[in-house]
Amino acid sequence: MIIAVLLTVLALLAVFYAIQLVRTARMHGELKPRMEGVAIGAVANFFDALGIGSFAPTTAWLRFRKLTPDSFLPAVLNAGHCLPTVMQGLVFMKLIQVDPVLLLACIAASVVGALIGAPIVLRLPVRAVQMVVGVALLIAAALYAMTNLNLMPAGGEAVSLNGNLFILAVVAHVLMGALMSFGIGLYAPSLIMLSLMGMNPTAAFPIMMGACAFLMPVSSLRFIRSERIDLRLVLGMALGGIPAVLLAAFVITSLPLTILRWGVVAVVLYAAANLLITAFKAASPVAPSSET
Repeated sequence: MIIAVLLTVLALLAVFYAIQLVRTARMHGELKPRMEGVAIGAVANFFDALGIGSFAPTTAWLRFRKLTPDSFLPAVLNAGHCLPTVMQGLVFMKLIQVDPVLLLACIAASVVGALIGAPIVLRLPVRAVQMVVGVALLIAAALYAMTNLNLMPAGGEAVSLNGNLFILAVVAHVLMGALMSFGIGLYAPSLIMLSLMGMNPTAAFPIMMGACAFLMPVSSLRFIRSERIDLRLVLGMALGGIPAVLLAAFVITSLPLTILRWGVVAVVLYAAANLLITAFKAASPVAPSSET
């Protein structure tokens, strides 16, 4: 019953967000999707549905191509990947069994975190955004590498948590939900934490995807109304991402994910270094010119 209610609410939330996105884009004269955004959404969300993640590689590509200012990154990432992530949440919450009470609690906690984080991000100076996203990319690259080197926790067989572990998981998802607003992906930290607690990693998928699916429309409703966003890019990412998620979830059964992750590590490290160098340069005081 809880799962059915969550799926219904999520579907209604997605429809409401989609209407607001289109309405806002029309109001600003940005209703025509950017074709490169469609390609970004398709590729990033295809691999996202396979558990690789979308925020880090998308950030790397956006900066490599100089498609949007750094201050736009959190809004574009959350709003652009919102609807494809909702599709992931609908699919994986339906297909994979997990304790519905734990699922509901972690989703609610993540939404609370997103409500806290989104307004903070919109007020941050550009350099702060660059620093936070740059460090997040370094962490993402480390997690990809650890996965390939089999250094990640294997997890157990549990599909639920009790007592203090339940409380810890819920509190942690508040923090992860807030960090999502900064463009820091929730998938990897959620998967690691739940696996360390003894949960079956497969059972963690509906939790991490369901949490993102609910929190992203909530935070993105604020993002799409801000000045720090490219709505044409966001629309393109959404249009490309939804069919890619369905393809990954129902059609593709095996891919050389280890090789793909090493490629992502290289690209993400480049983007992280570029972001941090830009931020440090902006912070360096300009030497006064001497006059004779």
